[in-house]
Amino acid sequence: MPANKKHLTASPWQRLLKVTAAFVGGYMVTMSLHLFLMVFVDKATIFITMKFSVYILWAVLMIVAFLSRSGWKIWVVYLGLSLIFYLPYLLHMTGK
Repeated sequence: MPANKKHLTASPWQRLLKVTAAFVGGYMVTMSLHLFLMVFVDKATIFITMKFSVYILWAVLMIVAFLSRSGWKIWVVYLGLSLIFYLPYLLHMTGK
């Protein structure tokens, strides 16, 4: 049974933005979250946990990207979350 056309993304640019946000943006958020956790929790524990949790979180973020109405908005959200999660790790590594 084919999908109902009214629920599909009409613009090819929006579709491209959602696909790239799902793959690239989801991966960026996933990795920056784990780097954020490494600042506060033992690095070895997080590294071992990453082997399993990265795939689960990345898949969830992919689904969220495709459920969003706008590809631009999901990119802004994913870039904002990545920046928020990465800054404490960056500050911790520079020694400030």
